[in-house]
Amino acid sequence: MAKATRKQALGRGLSALLKDPENDIQSASDQNADKVVGSIVELDLESITVNPFQPRSNFDDESLNELADSIRQLGLIQPITVRKLGFNSYQLVSGERRYRASKKIGLKQIPAYIRIANDQESLEMALVENIQRQDLDPVEIALSYQRLIDDIGLTQEKLSERVGKKRSTITNYLRLLRLDPIIQTGMRDGFISMGHGRSLVNVDSREDQISIYERIIGENLSVRETESLVRNYHHPGEKVQKGSTSKKAGIPDFAAEGMEALREYLDTDVKLAVTKDGKGRISIPFKNAADFIKLKKRITGA
Repeated sequence: MAKATRKQALGRGLSALLKDPENDIQSASDQNADKVVGSIVELDLESITVNPFQPRSNFDDESLNELADSIRQLGLIQPITVRKLGFNSYQLVSGERRYRASKKIGLKQIPAYIRIANDQESLEMALVENIQRQDLDPVEIALSYQRLIDDIGLTQEKLSERVGKKRSTITNYLRLLRLDPIIQTGMRDGFISMGHGRSLVNVDSREDQISIYERIIGENLSVRETESLVRNYHHPGEKVQKGSTSKKAGIPDFAAEGMEALREYLDTDVKLAVTKDGKGRISIPFKNAADFIKLKKRITGA
């Protein structure tokens, strides 16, 4: 909660900066532009106009009401993107459903990313730098990847090269955005791990996702148990056993969940062997000297 509060406070501070007519930011080269590029800013809804060239013209009322209810309960998880037209004047670039739903429930302000003149390179640098931070949760990383695709126009292949991650790793993060907002919030707040989320994303129905999510929380299910639960969802009859181990690999749940985190962090196929008495060995492969140096930096920080 403190983390979210700090972000909101920062957004309000930037909002005040943008409302100062003596320091109006119009270009990426202007003073304080670096504080805005890549950051979330709280904007007044009345200062934003919709894009007249928006390709979507029909918005389903039922789904819009569902989104409005979600925003009312959880807040807006994914900020909208706008471009600056003039002093305290913005035009919607993406997120019109979020914008309409926010207006529907009477919100006065909305979190937004602001595009300003000639900020393409600055925005890309800010996003890539943001992704390299170690305190981001999986959903924040996924949103940053999605922004690089949507706002910069990178393909997943180009994105992979730019951030130094395997394409499969990027795909796994992006898939998390298919989860129900309640589950995304639970992941951001630390109630479930990315491993849980990767299992839940294989369930198409949002309602069923929530049902399984509530069981994970209520029964404190591990990632392995969640995977078993999802398999049972697709193939009824398979039992979920608490404290189970992988018969194929002989790896206990505590280690399996930890390995998932290690593989994501090191971005390599880490191997694990565990003996019957609980002792184990971790093996980290590398391709060449450069790969070894990269791994060393991630592990030691130097």
